[in-house]
Amino acid sequence: MKIVFASHNAHKRTEVQAIMAEVWPGLELVAPEGEPPVEDGETFHDNALIKARAGYQASGLPAIADDSGICVDALGGQPGIHSARYSDTGDDADNVAKLLDTLGDEPERSAHFVCVAAVVDDHGDLAIEKKWHGTIAQAPHGAAGFGYDPIFIPDSLNHTAAQMPPEEKNQVSHRGQAFRALAAVLRERYAGA
Repeated sequence: MKIVFASHNAHKRTEVQAIMAEVWPGLELVAPEGEPPVEDGETFHDNALIKARAGYQASGLPAIADDSGICVDALGGQPGIHSARYSDTGDDADNVAKLLDTLGDEPERSAHFVCVAAVVDDHGDLAIEKKWHGTIAQAPHGAAGFGYDPIFIPDSLNHTAAQMPPEEKNQVSHRGQAFRALAAVLRERYAGA
């Protein structure tokens, strides 16, 4: 079965395809058509549903999307929904550099990733939220992953998310948790499709 993955982020689509295949092996995620919608929601839920609705309306196929980001306690939860556009360029390395610069020598470095995975289809809207707790490293480490992975040290580990093999990361990450849960719902909904 084909479902639109309503994101133009190829890294994210590859990661989500691998996560959902564990639960629903026959599922194929396809790229969205047209320009991405304006993400002007006030929450991760709002933005995930904006993207999924746009994917559904453009294709007529069930569409899934997520909105995710990192929330740093010492920064009052920032960058939050602005994680992808935190720096002036929106480039991953620039976002990481700005976060480290803003946090500075702050000793309280607890943070968590949030992922809201959403689907819009003929059955309506559904959104599932999951979190992944950890701390912010003093400097980037590791070359795997993307986004803030090089500076996020998951709780109970002593290395960053970017130093984890993708399969290991997908088992515990915010995105892994959210999309496995969503895949289970969709597989039940479309059993036999």
